[in-house]
Amino acid sequence: MKINLLILISFLSVFNLNSQIEPNPLFSDNMILQRNSDVNVWGKADKGKVLSLNVSWSDKTYTTKVNNDGSWRLNIATPSAGGPYQIDILCNDNVLKIKNVMIGEVWVASGQSNMEMTLSGFNREPVLRSLDMIAKANNPEIRLLTVKKTFSNVRLNSFEGNWVESNHKTASGFSAVAYSFANYLNEVLDIPIGIILTSWGGTPAEAWTPSETLSKILTKEELSYNRKQSDDEPSVLFNAMINPLIPFNIRGAIWYQGEGNVGRAHNYTMLMNSMIQSWRDEWNIGDFPFYFVQIAPNGCCGNIGKSQQAFLREAQLKTMQTMKNTGMVVTLDIGSTLTIHPPEKILIGKRLAYWALAKDYGFDGLPHSGPVFKSLKIEGNKAYVDFDYAERGVTSYGKKLSGFEIAGEDKIFYKAQADIDPHWGAGWKRSTLVLMSEKVNEPKYIRYGWTNYIEGMLYNIQGLPASSFRTDN
Repeated sequence: MKINLLILISFLSVFNLNSQIEPNPLFSDNMILQRNSDVNVWGKADKGKVLSLNVSWSDKTYTTKVNNDGSWRLNIATPSAGGPYQIDILCNDNVLKIKNVMIGEVWVASGQSNMEMTLSGFNREPVLRSLDMIAKANNPEIRLLTVKKTFSNVRLNSFEGNWVESNHKTASGFSAVAYSFANYLNEVLDIPIGIILTSWGGTPAEAWTPSETLSKILTKEELSYNRKQSDDEPSVLFNAMINPLIPFNIRGAIWYQGEGNVGRAHNYTMLMNSMIQSWRDEWNIGDFPFYFVQIAPNGCCGNIGKSQQAFLREAQLKTMQTMKNTGMVVTLDIGSTLTIHPPEKILIGKRLAYWALAKDYGFDGLPHSGPVFKSLKIEGNKAYVDFDYAERGVTSYGKKLSGFEIAGEDKIFYKAQADIDPHWGAGWKRSTLVLMSEKVNEPKYIRYGWTNYIEGMLYNIQGLPASSFRTDN
């Protein structure tokens, strides 16, 4: 009994000892820090006391005085990618050890259910080829953190969640898109990758945007729109699930959201641009990369033939075209008539990784975007369409092109015959399409994929699909 009492006293002493140093939950065992950076480390401790921090990759000791409100913050230098390392935090004779720390690349993954959807899938909604990825997920160089869902009307400084190593159990319950993105970067770059997942299904972009930003760009009527659910309210998810991550050093962000704003596409470009800029301003680490996924064609629930989603896809394309250091993954070829959650999540993650590799990791010239409408030329009853991001040409891989429409001055659109320009001689553009319709003698406008659901089949020759577009706006 005496021995057990001593063990209990010892345990309580250690617990009380460590509880006096409370770093933000981002700083825990199995964590990852952004490489080659001056990273921020912060938390709570005894007010007025001196706090010091030691790292196993350097002999330097970092020291600060804890503020009167108990808060502290240090800025420490990280080396090139590697690990595992250890961080020791000391304050008032107490020591907190953070073990199994990796140095590498850190990304934030956010959005709604298409980002949240796990490798193991949702009920009756699969993720294609996920079992193979789960079976191969035992990789200590990939670190995962999921921010627990919560909302708040005021900004929070902490959250519930902890870092874990990737293995077949932790990966199966993690975002399929985010994991595929991290896994491909790790495979290609051969360095540790960390992903912070902070997502919530069904939520609008307004919930992820600071109130100070929303008040400048939206009217009171626009701000009043939501599903009358607490997690939909303006700014509540930014307050609770983004703000606690700031100013943790990150390389960039990936985003998959939009279904929650279908029907309000008229202001979505402005909203997205403002949200991205607000995140960058809050983090204060420059215009970090922000790559996002265009919503996939959705033909379920009676949506086939309608076009609300096409307007949202257009708004997303405009963000890529107007916002610095952004990129968009097109999913026009992998939609579904059964669900709003397309099963090709692993492919989407890889397409996001192509953007990062090309723009952030020195893979200059690596194709990363599908064809984007560039220009329209009318000759007689034919419309000639040219594309960016298709320097070596466009292709349908032998399938008959569909989804194109053409109209005259009256803007009444008819199904168009679409063919890839047959000229193959030197000097001819190979990214040109020829459109025509017997019902339109003097064409003026064209559009592609202007319905909720389409089986997109126009690609550049690297296999990246073209976005929907129109010329009549």
